[in-house]
Amino acid sequence: MKVSLNTVGAWVIAGTALLWSGCGSTHAPPADPGKPAPEEHAEHAHPEEGPHGGDLIELGKEEYHAEMTHDDETHIVTIYLLDSAAKASVPVEAKELVVNLTLEGKGVQFKLPALPQESDPEGKSSRFQLADEALCEGICGEKATGRLNVVIADRSYAGTIEHGEHKHR
Repeated sequence: MKVSLNTVGAWVIAGTALLWSGCGSTHAPPADPGKPAPEEHAEHAHPEEGPHGGDLIELGKEEYHAEMTHDDETHIVTIYLLDSAAKASVPVEAKELVVNLTLEGKGVQFKLPALPQESDPEGKSSRFQLADEALCEGICGEKATGRLNVVIADRSYAGTIEHGEHKHR
C-alpha cells in the first residue's frame, strides 16, 4: 500500500481540526476594558460604627464583629458581639471575653464578664462589660494595641484593637 505525503497531511489536518472543534473554552470571557474589575469586598458595605454607636472590631474574615464602647467618666468598657453585617446580636455561651493590651511595653489582660441583654437566650450573652480605669485609659492610649479573644460556635476568634478605632464619649 502506497501512502502519499498529501494523504498523511490531510489526515493530520483533519485530526487536528476534529480535536480543536471538540474542545470548549473553559476560560471566562475577557472583562470589558471599559469597566473596572469588581472588588472582592464590593458586595457589601462596611459599617463605620455598631448599633450602639461604638467602634467595630473584625472577627475572622468578617464572619463576626465586636462592637466596643467605653465611657471616660465611669470607665465602663462594653463589648457587644455582632453578626457579619454588624447589626444583629450574636449570643454565646462564654462567661467572659478576654482583652489583652500592651500598656507601656507590658502585656495586661482584662476579663470582661458576661452581662446578658434582655433579648439573649438563657445561659448566653452577646454583651460583656467591665468598669476598669486601666482598661478604659489603655484603649485610649496613644500607642494602644491589643486583641480581643472570644469563642463563637465552638471556634476561637481574635480581633485587633488599635488606637484610633474608637471615639471618646
